[in-house]
Amino acid sequence: MTISNRIKLGNWLRGHETTLSIAHRLNKLYYTTTGSMHTLPDFLIIGAARSGTTSLYEYLIQHPCIMPGVGKEIYFFDKKFDQGVNWYKSFFPTTMAKSKLEKKQRTKCLTGEATPRYLHYPHAPKRVFSLVPNAKLIVLLRNPIDRSYSHYQMEVDSGHEELSFEDAIDQEKQKIVHDMKKMEKDENFYSVNFYRKSYLDRGIYADQLKRWFEFFPKEQFLIIQSEDLYSNTPKVYEKVLKFLDLPKFELNSFKAHRMRKYSNINTETRKKLIDYFKPHNEQLYQLLDRNFGWN
Repeated sequence: MTISNRIKLGNWLRGHETTLSIAHRLNKLYYTTTGSMHTLPDFLIIGAARSGTTSLYEYLIQHPCIMPGVGKEIYFFDKKFDQGVNWYKSFFPTTMAKSKLEKKQRTKCLTGEATPRYLHYPHAPKRVFSLVPNAKLIVLLRNPIDRSYSHYQMEVDSGHEELSFEDAIDQEKQKIVHDMKKMEKDENFYSVNFYRKSYLDRGIYADQLKRWFEFFPKEQFLIIQSEDLYSNTPKVYEKVLKFLDLPKFELNSFKAHRMRKYSNINTETRKKLIDYFKPHNEQLYQLLDRNFGWN
């Protein structure tokens, strides 16, 4: 079954819930029996959520030397690690298909995925290192105030948040602290609620990157300021291609993906969050030897 046919099958199944249990068993059988024929990713976009990961991924998969997998986000290194390596590999092109494209393009071709929760998940660095230690890692970092507000608006839109933004961030710590501690101690525990409610915690980038730097050298990362991606997309795209050792390629357009329009954050709330994130941002600037100028 080709990747395009599997995508069509997945779309059809979403509209036929009565067949899902049978389809799940068939898909699992397919994954486990054919996964060994597929390749592992060459690059990962690991975060941050609500920071432009979807747009960058969509730009990259238009490059003639990049073979997309089945979907952008796979969630393997956080909540689906127990599915096994063959399950994960089945989302990517076969080694034969990749080799065929490389012969056609006369250069190395790549495949990858973009699951933005990886950056924040405490056990992801160790898991990624155990399976793809040479993968190139791309990180987009957005002003944590704007990221948190965008995250909040997404949860409101999806029906998972009823509080005001101010109340949601005031109550965040008490809502996530238990799950956060349990998840750090137990690799088999995963909390969806933690990721839905961690508006501020996911913007403390220095702590997250430090975990990754314990396993990977900084040279293996490309860290992009999201505001640069928004303001000068072609230049950032060219920089990413260079990082991935891919030939230059010009896109016809750079359409922004999954962008939401919503009211501006309250001025007083923003001032409080500037103070809240200031020490964390300063740690980030020191860690990366780079000032993002966020306020």
